[in-house]
Amino acid sequence: MVGRRNRMVHEAQPGEGADSVASSAESPRCSNRLTRRSLLRSGLAVLAAVPWTRPLDASPGSANRSRRAAVARDGEIVLGVSAAFSGPSRGLGTELYRGAMAYFSHVNANGGVNGRRVVLKLYDDGYRPDACVANTIRLMQEDNVFLLFGYVGTPTVTRVLPLLKKFRDRQVYLFFPFTGAEPQREPPYRDFAFNLRASYRQETAGLVDNFVRIGRRRVAVFYQIDAYGRSGWAGVRAALARHGEKIVGEATYRRGTPFGANMRRQVEILKARSPDAVICIGAYAACAAFARDAVNLGLHVPVANLSFVGSENLQRILRERRADPDSYTRFLVNSQVVPAFDDSTFPAVQEYHRLMFQYDPELPGDLERLTRGEPYQPLARGFVSLEGFLNAKLMTEILRRLGRRLDKSRLEQAVFSVRNFPLGIDQRVSFGPDRRQGMQRVYYTVADGSHFRMLYDWEARFGVS
Repeated sequence: MVGRRNRMVHEAQPGEGADSVASSAESPRCSNRLTRRSLLRSGLAVLAAVPWTRPLDASPGSANRSRRAAVARDGEIVLGVSAAFSGPSRGLGTELYRGAMAYFSHVNANGGVNGRRVVLKLYDDGYRPDACVANTIRLMQEDNVFLLFGYVGTPTVTRVLPLLKKFRDRQVYLFFPFTGAEPQREPPYRDFAFNLRASYRQETAGLVDNFVRIGRRRVAVFYQIDAYGRSGWAGVRAALARHGEKIVGEATYRRGTPFGANMRRQVEILKARSPDAVICIGAYAACAAFARDAVNLGLHVPVANLSFVGSENLQRILRERRADPDSYTRFLVNSQVVPAFDDSTFPAVQEYHRLMFQYDPELPGDLERLTRGEPYQPLARGFVSLEGFLNAKLMTEILRRLGRRLDKSRLEQAVFSVRNFPLGIDQRVSFGPDRRQGMQRVYYTVADGSHFRMLYDWEARFGVS
């Protein structure tokens, strides 16, 4: 049964203040209605438990008919979003949304895209795969969104991909999910998604290569035990193998683990293997708990995190109410898929600062009411919101290239026409039939007081003496 928290939806009007992949069988002609029977036949049996007769929308005075009418208005382009706006990972969904909304608000305030306003229809999934699948069905079937945008997380996205494949006749593509996992980059699901960020394979390879280069060859892994964690684990293993090394130790945790959890057992497992470095593949709450307990238990080696962790939230909760906060962050090194959010040498970063200040987007009130018991203070700026901003900037360009006639069948053509596009940072974006990831660069940051700064000299920071 999908709980009340998962049923909340909101149409965000920019500018108004605002664990594995399931298999699916294909039929020659897919029904336009996603029925319980068709889903069971396709192997998506988990959705048999979804309350099909009840709408996800729980906002007062809302009805399916009015939602469909709103989506159908000629003056709008409706993008469907299912993301973590509640739970231990809510900071990721919130910041990604805030960055995107800052840009879309600017676009709408200046006439929209070819005369149409960009509207985000939001559902909360709490970083839970079943809820994300249910939300996606409603976005496609009831809300009839033009495309899916800005999803958060590997375990959620990998469960949605078989759905998009089975009902390919709807031509609903997933754009720029906040995950670097491989399933949406490889057959059989790559045809249904477009990625902007670098992959987890690229992030983990870069971390491993730099650790090995400075003599830290004994690498252990702490990871979330699901599709996301396994994807990062596989990347670390493959990168180490190229250097003739193996993972020296591994420890896991369950998705949704809060910062208050005790990670003593995981730290002791890895400490017994005498690692030179630990690479974490997880979300900020659990990874912060691990980093905290590693320091407390004397595991004083570099602790690396992938971009998904949400660096600012990781650092913020590690430093809160600490007499010596630097002792808990000095060993951190995080990979990033966007440049430094305070590097004003880049035109896109200057624009990001200006629009985040001008619009300061907030979650819609309905979603905020869901999380009254989960206080969260939005960040003025950060890596995640910058990624959301760049996602929206490129999404706007793709929609612009469609012209005034919105036609899903022309979306791929519009994406593939993006070649060497200047996004306003230190790399240009290109797509093509065999290139469904726009950017390739990985950056590295370390804690510097209460902030992160770019890391260029690994030997000076983490070299083995």
